[in-house]
Amino acid sequence: MTNAAVGLLEVYGLVTAFMSADAGCKAGNVELELFDKNKPKNPESLPVPLLVLVKFRGQVADVEAAMEAAMAEADRYAGYVQHFIIPSPTEDTEKMLKICAFDTR
Repeated sequence: MTNAAVGLLEVYGLVTAFMSADAGCKAGNVELELFDKNKPKNPESLPVPLLVLVKFRGQVADVEAAMEAAMAEADRYAGYVQHFIIPSPTEDTEKMLKICAFDTR
């Protein structure tokens, strides 16, 4: 889904990512892209030592609705770190959105 808005939600842990993704998809007409992960340099100081990036794609209003629901759901679990919405990603940004540190086999 290129040229669609993208919502980026970085959460603590994989369970929080799945629960947030599910809530977001139910709240807006969005599609999910592959999750990504990030192991921070100070994992012992975090509630969960793995950060997971959830990526929603769709129309801006749908992405906004999905993000709102996903953030609320993340707060019910381990929480979220940060969130952003890119209304119209550039071609170069689109390339970077395909990067995924999870093993895709």
